[in-house]
Amino acid sequence: MKKIVLAGIMALGGFVTANAQCKTVSVLTENFDTWKDINKCWTAQQGKAMLYASDKKIIFYSMNNPGENMYLVTPKIKAGKYTLTLDVSDNGGETILELFSINNTSDTKSYVSIAKASEITDSKKSFNISLKKDSNLGLKVLLNGVHQAVYIDNLSLKPKK
Repeated sequence: MKKIVLAGIMALGGFVTANAQCKTVSVLTENFDTWKDINKCWTAQQGKAMLYASDKKIIFYSMNNPGENMYLVTPKIKAGKYTLTLDVSDNGGETILELFSINNTSDTKSYVSIAKASEITDSKKSFNISLKKDSNLGLKVLLNGVHQAVYIDNLSLKPKK
């Protein structure tokens, strides 16, 4: 519990912003095993809830704020067609995952849904996505209950052949 409280206090400062020195990528393979905080090339947007790295995964936690829009935003990705796979689970209740193409991480009006929102019901998700121009990829999680959590691990983004 102390880890959760400490992570929340550190995260309440607002957005963790992407570093301008991060390169545009065409492949992402991340198991989050070495993350102690959100990587400098990624962005966490959590609103009044918590989104943090812990226990070798990314955790979206609603606290007392169900319905809060939370996004984990990747580094910029080159335009093209990709397959995204990830392990995702929750601690019960109704939870939803949706993917967005993001042109400007600080402007939510630039967030465009690129995959139908789907309920988190199984442990592995796979999506075929297409980015028309270089963009960040946003993973939006919606938690509909108090003290709900979603866990993301083993994210892999590979170009389609």
